[in-house]
Amino acid sequence: MAELEFEKPIVQLRNKIRELKEYTNNSQMDFSEEIRILEAKLENLENEVYGSMKVWDRVQIARHAERPTTLDYIEHLFTDFFECHGDRAFGDDAAIVGGIAKYKGTPITVIGHQRGKDTKENIRRNFGMPHPEGYRKALRLMKQAEKFKRPIVCFIDTKGAYPGMAAEERGQSEAIARNLFEMAGLAVPIVCIVIGEGGSGGALGLGVGNYVHMLENSTYSVISPEGAATILWKDASKAKEAAEAMGITAADLKRLGVIDEIIPEVRGGAHRDVKQQAKLMDEVLRQSLEKLRQMTEEELLEQRYEKYMKMGQVSFAEESIGAQ
Repeated sequence: MAELEFEKPIVQLRNKIRELKEYTNNSQMDFSEEIRILEAKLENLENEVYGSMKVWDRVQIARHAERPTTLDYIEHLFTDFFECHGDRAFGDDAAIVGGIAKYKGTPITVIGHQRGKDTKENIRRNFGMPHPEGYRKALRLMKQAEKFKRPIVCFIDTKGAYPGMAAEERGQSEAIARNLFEMAGLAVPIVCIVIGEGGSGGALGLGVGNYVHMLENSTYSVISPEGAATILWKDASKAKEAAEAMGITAADLKRLGVIDEIIPEVRGGAHRDVKQQAKLMDEVLRQSLEKLRQMTEEELLEQRYEKYMKMGQVSFAEESIGAQ
């Protein structure tokens, strides 16, 4: 498993413990006491490192090549998943997956960004950056869910929508805007969970819900730290400084009222134990859907409207109002 830069002291200590255990097993010498001391030291070091992570450390975890994807969580959270393909207009986009499944015996519609875990799959899925047909496929499934009164669960994990010429020619901006408009008025429960990177409009195209949650080490931002650094300082190498200033972590967004709940992660990141991470997510998802199922269609729409109207602040100077 690939280790990140800030984890190097932990990795070195783990390797030393493993070497001592192997030496003990292959020789007559007993290092059990030394191993016990080192394991206690490792526990303290992990608590120290993972308990005081900087913003850039969380960005690196959110981008980890082995971080669980939408399909990983579908496998552990749902049963009887039937994937649907195509937007009925242009084609299928592998950067967004979606279909019908059962959650604790109840039919739901599940949709999410999907990136690859190796070069071949990343190319096939366009590195998780959807084309407009991906968003139109998602909307088709959402409208189907509304017709059959199924709750919708969206997993968000993308650097952003694909900015290529072909995507723009096929109406990338319109497709995302249409999803925002339609999701705001869907008369079924919608729960959105940021599981990795939530980048710009590409994330928002699946991000209008009654509840929006984030995994502890996920990020959610209007632009990548590298993009922000390039705009602010003409220097992408200052991405760390930009990340600190942007307020893109789950804690930042919870404080700002953009998300509803932070889902804790397995120590070291969700990639350490996807099965355990799915259990942590399952509890929040279950509670969210139970609350939403108790609401009428009118209450669902009102709750969603109030949620987004509370975000941000608008103020006008008195002289500006007088001038108008």
